[in-house]
Amino acid sequence: MLNNIKPKTGRLLISEPFMADPNFKRSVVLVTEHGEEGTVGYILNQAGNLLLKDVIQDLWLADNQIYFGGPVAADTLHFIHRAYDRLQSGEEIGDGIYWGGDFETLKILINSNAIDESEIKFFMGYSGWDYGQLAQEIKLNAWMVSNISHPDIIFGNDEEKLWRDVIVNLGPKYAHVSNFPVDPSLN
Repeated sequence: MLNNIKPKTGRLLISEPFMADPNFKRSVVLVTEHGEEGTVGYILNQAGNLLLKDVIQDLWLADNQIYFGGPVAADTLHFIHRAYDRLQSGEEIGDGIYWGGDFETLKILINSNAIDESEIKFFMGYSGWDYGQLAQEIKLNAWMVSNISHPDIIFGNDEEKLWRDVIVNLGPKYAHVSNFPVDPSLN
């Protein structure tokens, strides 16, 4: 099932339908860093049980869902956004998608309703691979790579649909995979 697209910053990793690792079951991961040091990314479709106002006390209006970004450093908070015009910080990782930025400015924007929930996504923890580890997992068909990382896909909140839509966007060769049952024993 190997596709020929290579991982790089701004691309998506899509887990194979029956991945055994529960952290990545039917996951879509946005790659925020990829190089000789390894790969870093965030799981886009695993919402957690916390809201931002639950973990940052002075963000009393922040009803932003916090997503499980991955199993590494699960006690750290990270964010991506598409509000550079107001935040004036962050590292561009894709077409109008930014990673991180000035958190104090972000808090002001959130508390003044100057940034919409659809423009930002928060994560507890991150996904990480040592140099060569992700390449090996791709070779073993654990991951597919997509170069489609449109902001509407990244900042959407339909977790169930995201994994399927991204696979369908890989083309007809992969579209059938989107219909595989979550539990193959139910087939």
